[in-house]
Amino acid sequence: MLSGTTPHEHGALSNHSTPDPATPMLPRELQKMGYVTSAVGKMHFTPTYHDVGFMRMKLAEQNGPGRYQDDYHAELQAAGHLPYDDLIDQESEFRTLAPAEYWKTFGANATRLPEEWHSTTWIGDKAVEEVLSWEPGVAQFLHVSFVKPHHPFDPPQKWLELFDEGSLTIPPGWTDRILPQDEAYQHLYFDNGQLTELSLRRVLAHYYASIAHLDFHIGRLIQALKDEGKYDDTIIVFTSDHGEYLGFHHLLLKSGPLYDPLVRVPLIIKWDKKSLVELDSDRLVSLIDLAPTILDRIGLPIPPQMSGHSLLREFPRDYVFCETGSEFGLEYMVRGHRFKLLLRRDSAQLFDLLHDPLEMTNLADQSSHGNQVAVMREKLADWILFQTPARNRVREDAKSIKEPMTGSQGPDLRAATRKRFDEKVGIVGPAPRVADN
Repeated sequence: MLSGTTPHEHGALSNHSTPDPATPMLPRELQKMGYVTSAVGKMHFTPTYHDVGFMRMKLAEQNGPGRYQDDYHAELQAAGHLPYDDLIDQESEFRTLAPAEYWKTFGANATRLPEEWHSTTWIGDKAVEEVLSWEPGVAQFLHVSFVKPHHPFDPPQKWLELFDEGSLTIPPGWTDRILPQDEAYQHLYFDNGQLTELSLRRVLAHYYASIAHLDFHIGRLIQALKDEGKYDDTIIVFTSDHGEYLGFHHLLLKSGPLYDPLVRVPLIIKWDKKSLVELDSDRLVSLIDLAPTILDRIGLPIPPQMSGHSLLREFPRDYVFCETGSEFGLEYMVRGHRFKLLLRRDSAQLFDLLHDPLEMTNLADQSSHGNQVAVMREKLADWILFQTPARNRVREDAKSIKEPMTGSQGPDLRAATRKRFDEKVGIVGPAPRVADN
């Protein structure tokens, strides 16, 4: 989202990693052009307040060292509150102490925190405060990243009361057991084999309540823009970094195959009044397209390192790609308009989404689809090796060993070498240019 590049380009392959400093970043590009750039919520930076171009950050992290260094948990601690549900869900040292009820409910329980201290409320409050602090006539960029509806599914009780578990419809793709192709993913977080329709309905109610809670605070943010007279001049991008199985193939959460419930995320863009853009497209797009699109819209150059495309322009794309790491090694997705290929070290799955949108029937081993698998494998290799090649990172100021090195005289040696070269070949002044054949 921020870099317009893929993980294998910028090198940050997990939540605990640091991108190559040569990677262009949207907030930094905007800051260069006079924008005030700020971030509120969860960022997963390493270090926690890593400089990618944000001038202000109010962070509410969830996993890893960031939760012990951010603003939200510091304020929570000062107010005497303990994020119990989040600790047992996210941190291994506390997870081993989780009560039986946590495992039985798959982490779907109303929060123990007062609503005003729930992360969604805190992030919503800070985002609104940020908008209200904007100076007139100053260009602004705000990135708001809510933790929820990420698990644990722990909305405030008020929002949970909006949903009746018994009346909820289970989403498409639910199976009464884990499919053979997915058995390796049964125990990645919860025991998915123990998931029942009853427990799934409980999760659904808590998940939907988390979304309703989040929607309320997004509404507050939009209203603040309107109250300040800034709504018409503001571009708003609503999207997500991943989805949730919610029972698809008898799975829960997000650890497993790159099925559509994980990778097909919302992308809604509210343009500013000067854009005159109306797009409702079935094109294959990717989150790497967001940074180039925003830069293009406001008339800023798109750094050549960004491998995404501006959605404001036509561009050829027959496939989109995903990459992720798991205990099975790297896993990839190649998705076209009809076929989708999932690859990991020990398996391949091909689905015909036109006739099998719920990804139930693996066609990879059928001889009639061998050519399709080969073509998509080739596209993946091209994407990794050529379309988005690994960066050649050059840092002339990188630390050297302290021992003196022969020939390290720098400019003096370079000048002497050029002089000797010219004398050797008898060149006086610049060499004549040879005409092209």
